[in-house]
Amino acid sequence: MASNSSRVPGQFLLGQVLFFDPEQGSIDGREQTSRHLSDLPGSFADQVAYARLLEQNPLLYQVTQVEEQNGPGQLHYGIGILMPGKVGDEYFMTKGHLHAWRPAAEIYVGLRGRGMMLLEDEQTGRCDAVPLEANSVVYVPGHTAHRTVNVGREPLVYWGILSSEAGHDYGTVGARNFSKVLVDVEGTPTLLDRAAFLTKLQANAR
Repeated sequence: MASNSSRVPGQFLLGQVLFFDPEQGSIDGREQTSRHLSDLPGSFADQVAYARLLEQNPLLYQVTQVEEQNGPGQLHYGIGILMPGKVGDEYFMTKGHLHAWRPAAEIYVGLRGRGMMLLEDEQTGRCDAVPLEANSVVYVPGHTAHRTVNVGREPLVYWGILSSEAGHDYGTVGARNFSKVLVDVEGTPTLLDRAAFLTKLQANAR
């Protein structure tokens, strides 16, 4: 747990100070929002593997948001912890989203674990995967759908920092998903076209 030794009784601060636990991905005194496998219907390409694992309904990730500062120039931020695991060959991941205010960018700061981020440009359709690991920073441009993926064996913990005006659009990603998937191919995280991966799954099911 993060040390609270720097708190000074009776001291009044101009800014807000919160203490967080980089191991548990939590913020002191703040409630975590949990997402289980059942909260991500349609996100994973392998629906057979999804249905099989749904009986256990494992916890996928938890997010703690700080959003009370609003208006021009203000920031929202949150800490996330994404568990290790797979649905078939697909790694555990978040729902993914665009920003309601499309020009808004976002910064992700890796604290613990080994992950990747799927980034898909809404205007061009280009989809890439970039590392999100401890001591790394990922810049997510505006107009870019983004999804966090845990490709390691321990929880992935990270910060997300964005404009208070950004908002979240989960519906667009939920309706069309990402054009590519991150899957385990012989122990290596591999980016594949979703359509090609679906075709492979169908062929293997025959």
